[in-house]
Amino acid sequence: MEKLKEKYINEVVPALMKKFNYKSIMQVPKLDKIVINIGLGDVKENPKSLENAMNDLMQITGQRPVVTKARKSIAAFKLREGVNVGCKVTLRADKMYDFVYKLFNVALPRVRDFRGVSQDSFDGRGNYAMGIKEQLIFPEIEYDKIDKIRGMDIIFATTANSDEEAKELLKLLGMPFKN
Repeated sequence: MEKLKEKYINEVVPALMKKFNYKSIMQVPKLDKIVINIGLGDVKENPKSLENAMNDLMQITGQRPVVTKARKSIAAFKLREGVNVGCKVTLRADKMYDFVYKLFNVALPRVRDFRGVSQDSFDGRGNYAMGIKEQLIFPEIEYDKIDKIRGMDIIFATTANSDEEAKELLKLLGMPFKN
């Protein structure tokens, strides 16, 4: 996992400086943080599902998740403001690089019929979001111990100014984009 940080310093930074003609090393985009979010629609019917989702997220990331609450009431979804609706983890520094390494080299190759991640999920400001349909692709999750298959959103926040710079950064770090 330290390998990824070394790869960033020794390979990614020089390649990005050359491609985008940066004058200073401080202009080179880098990963700022990774936010992993699990939204739960069934918390009202099954209160234990939040606890199980938090345990799964804690096993995957090695960090305690924060409970997310509804910001406003929506009658159509039978949702009230302040009700628990999911959990999230924000990874930075070494834990972030450990997770990226595990995601790119262990988890994503375990996805059935995997052909790469979409190149269209950038937000226009250099951040990338992707969804995973099941938590089972991570080696820490044991199939027998889960109560339900849950998906999660993974957001890569970078310091890049454009989607092109962020895409090149993630590609050099090893993100398997579709061709």
